[in-house]
Amino acid sequence: MLRPGDEFAGYLVDRTVGRGGSATVYLAHRGSDVFALKVLGEADRSEDALERMRREFAIAQTLSHPHIVAVADHGPTWLSMQYVDGGNAMALETLADKLSVLNQIADALDYAHRNGVVHCDVKPANILVNKDFSRDGAVLVDFGVAHLTSEPPPPLAARPTHVKASLPYAAPELLAGERPTPATDEYELACTAVELITGTTPFRAATPIGLIDAHLHHPPPRVSRHISWVPRAFDSILAKAMAKRPERRYQTCTEFAGLVTRVLT
Repeated sequence: MLRPGDEFAGYLVDRTVGRGGSATVYLAHRGSDVFALKVLGEADRSEDALERMRREFAIAQTLSHPHIVAVADHGPTWLSMQYVDGGNAMALETLADKLSVLNQIADALDYAHRNGVVHCDVKPANILVNKDFSRDGAVLVDFGVAHLTSEPPPPLAARPTHVKASLPYAAPELLAGERPTPATDEYELACTAVELITGTTPFRAATPIGLIDAHLHHPPPRVSRHISWVPRAFDSILAKAMAKRPERRYQTCTEFAGLVTRVLT
């Protein structure tokens, strides 16, 4: 753990701003510039964690979009990126802001897809918002498990035996060990939309196996049955975006987000 005033890789640490998984994020500065400094814990520097850190920087560095986090520098156990000061997307309070963030991240995802990147871990925790949201909006972070469409699929014997994405949002094809596509991110964005609107993820279960079974076999929730101001048209839009087969979903994330915005405003 770093403390305020510590120097690390040329950065001066101001304070801790968050912890998650295997890394701690600090507010730090170098000269007059402010950064978020993400550092792997000493006990969490496995080969897999180091590769995820390397991949997160390498992929994000290839993308330039106002709603994708800008990375600055990195080392084997750390990376620095733009600092976003308003928490994650669940901090947003108004429906208008929630719809805005949905559209911003949909645009960012479609941009990433056009550039050969599938994020594979879209969720509110990976969508950071600025305090002055109306001016600065939100950014998508953490490309550590992203998939490059240019990469050949690994041989069956080399494929991972566990899903690296977050189970409450994981698309069925990820859970089935299939190759992710842009539609994978759309499914996860739809799960995110449900949580932003209802406060809970689409499926809840007591065990990971139960959650996996729900994504693979259960229909999406009918939100209009539980929230009076949500029209039934939203349920239909959600059902398509969360179709079990990726080819049955919308062509783009922005198409999905645009339809949601239209029926909820």
